Amino acid sequence: MTQAAEPKTPVLLRVLQFPLTRLVLLGGVLFVLMGVKNGFSAKYAAQPLLNLAAVGAMSALSLAVYMAFVRLIEQRAVTELSLPGMGRELGVGLLGGVSLYTLCVLVLMMLGVYRVDGFNPVSFMLPVVAMALGSGVIEELVFRGALFRIVEEWLGSWVSVVVSSLMFGLVHLANPASTLTGALFISVEAGLLLAAAYMVTRRLWLAMGFHMAWNFTQSGVFSGVVSGSDSAPGLIKATIQGPDLLTGGSFGLEASVIACVLCTTTGVLLLRMAIKRGHVVRPPWSRNN
Repeated sequence: MTQAAEPKTPVLLRVLQFPLTRLVLLGGVLFVLMGVKNGFSAKYAAQPLLNLAAVGAMSALSLAVYMAFVRLIEQRAVTELSLPGMGRELGVGLLGGVSLYTLCVLVLMMLGVYRVDGFNPVSFMLPVVAMALGSGVIEELVFRGALFRIVEEWLGSWVSVVVSSLMFGLVHLANPASTLTGALFISVEAGLLLAAAYMVTRRLWLAMGFHMAWNFTQSGVFSGVVSGSDSAPGLIKATIQGPDLLTGGSFGLEASVIACVLCTTTGVLLLRMAIKRGHVVRPPWSRNN
């Protein structure tokens, strides 16, 4: 008996499944949704609950678009957003983000650069929730879910780490008080950390947790500037005085050598875990060796 020939994939679907096509389509749509989210955040900046509702809706829409694309175009299960392990990985990421930023501030306090002058009402933290949610969900879908994952499938893990990290840093140059130094620092420290968080779990929850918690702690708790964005007071009234190398200047603590060392070290440790688990994708020119 002869085996029945497997049905060929339609030409249009093969074109849509090509890595560059998927990058343009999925990444482009998600990037537009990220811009729309930013527009809502600017429009409802003085109405934190409405802002949170709008950002929550945009985050849910982005997740739906991502999952629909993966199922319909890539024709596979959306394993990177699978629910088993979500709570643990998201929790570890949230704890890690809070711990990393708090450790950075403790170092600054020991150096006399960061001084606590008092506290604002807890309500000062509310406006930051929307910002943290939007960046943690939508930006991770763009830069790790679409950009890192597709480039990794196409060209391997190491090329993807470099490409996604550089793009993640450069996009922050659009922020009002951005600096080239800050963009380069965030490429190294956050680009590596968040890419490694995806590699070690092969899911997005850990990276989302890191991203959300870092941004919320930075602005909502310690009143820091987030990646060159407009600053707003958080829970702690603080005086931050010192060289830009330590404070990060107008860009915020991401442009500080302290954050660079601590976050990059954490990223390297996660990367080593990913290597030990065999989660590194080899480049296409070495896959047959």
